[in-house]
Amino acid sequence: MSQEQDALWAKRFRIFALLRLSGLAMFLLGMGIVFSDLVEPGGALGLGMVVIGAGLVEALLGPVLLRQAWEKGDRR
Repeated sequence: MSQEQDALWAKRFRIFALLRLSGLAMFLLGMGIVFSDLVEPGGALGLGMVVIGAGLVEALLGPVLLRQAWEKGDRR
């Protein structure tokens, strides 16, 4: 592999890892909203579940979609 290819894959790995970590952070924020007094006393189940769902989608489905987009771009 060339230096250019190595730099491209290093950049892609960082983006991939950041996407996973931000999804995890969003999931944990949602858990905090549900089970603590962050938003309202006793927790906010509705809002927390939406944030948890968004975090899971971002962490689990985001990298798959990103990989597909990269493969499509690499074929050109």
